[in-house]
Amino acid sequence: MVDLLLGLQWGDEGKGKIVDVLTKNYDIIARFQGGPNAGHTLEFDGFKHVLHTIPSGIFHENAINVVGNGVVIDPVIFKKELDNLAKFNIDIISRLLISRKAHLILPTHRLLDAASEAAKGKAKIGSTLKGIGPTYMDKTGRNGLRVGDLEFDNWKEKYRNLANKHEAMIGFYDVDIQYDLKELEEEFIEGINTLKELQFIDSEQYMFAAMAEGKKILAEGAQGSLLDIDFGTYPYVTSSNTTAAGACTGLGVAPGKIGRVLGIFKAYTTRVGSGPFPTELFDKDGETMGRVGNEFGATTGRPRRCGWLDLVALKYAVQINGVTELMMMKADVLSGFKTIKVCTGYKYKGGTVQHLPYNIESDNVTPIYTELKGWSKDLTKLTKAGELPPALNDYIDFLEKALHVPIKIVSVGPDRLQTIYR
Repeated sequence: MVDLLLGLQWGDEGKGKIVDVLTKNYDIIARFQGGPNAGHTLEFDGFKHVLHTIPSGIFHENAINVVGNGVVIDPVIFKKELDNLAKFNIDIISRLLISRKAHLILPTHRLLDAASEAAKGKAKIGSTLKGIGPTYMDKTGRNGLRVGDLEFDNWKEKYRNLANKHEAMIGFYDVDIQYDLKELEEEFIEGINTLKELQFIDSEQYMFAAMAEGKKILAEGAQGSLLDIDFGTYPYVTSSNTTAAGACTGLGVAPGKIGRVLGIFKAYTTRVGSGPFPTELFDKDGETMGRVGNEFGATTGRPRRCGWLDLVALKYAVQINGVTELMMMKADVLSGFKTIKVCTGYKYKGGTVQHLPYNIESDNVTPIYTELKGWSKDLTKLTKAGELPPALNDYIDFLEKALHVPIKIVSVGPDRLQTIYR
């Protein structure tokens, strides 16, 4: 069986930390979608590490890390990630495996991304400009360059044809994008050469064999459920399926082989970039969440928008993923609020709804809040569930009753040790 670990909001829920905490229980950690637009932050031994494409189990000696077919890889960023890991003396060759079916992000994909976003003007979707969208477009358009192509002599010819096509497309956008493709290609080839030193695998076959041997596998998602291309707040979404279904297509795992589905959410809500956000705060409370929670994107560095927990959206994410257990992150950030608010419904089109409607733009939706008592206790030094303040236990009980799923872990700080099991 394959267990899944998914973000249930707009990303940045703290998946990297939880994968790192759970890896000791698994033989294989597999990334199933997204690309370097993901930023998984891990903190331990006084160090902070941000991974973009490499699975979060890489720091554990006994875990094999698989980059699945649903992932898109930028060889330039991948090389930088590997360079950053060099000082840890990790045996990368034996512990990191790459699916031959994973698609490659070309320098011209990044340029296309920038041209497309610039052309949108005020209607921009808040892309990370990493070339993710154009790469997935080439994948579905059946033009893409894949990792397995690098094992054949004609890959450079395939590359050139695609890059030429992209340059012609960039010309269609009425924007001024300055670039030196020759310079970008030098960096790209360096990245490709590094990538070719790693083990390429037929990942679905690898997964079949691992399951047959009884290996314990954890599939790691990137971004969050509300950014899913089908089920997220379209068009302000990513280009892949970030939900449980994406693990099946992104790794070649049959639906019946999915075991536990671990859903991660913050005790409040954040969002990076553009798009609707019903519970967003523009007051002192929102500013406090951002400051105390150190809410800056791990990939972009952009400040995150902050707001109260949106239980309507969270319940939706729990349902579409079939979540079996929950993990609440950043409970410590809410310490000090006299009152905690939770959005339990929306006013929508003259009525009241408890489900996520088609359009949640602020013109159409007004959040309905339930108020709960806050707590003032500093949680960051706590180690046992029995030490949690009563008001926080009440908050957890309230959420569990609404979601019908148990909250098994409460995170009270960024370090792997600041994790409370319930």
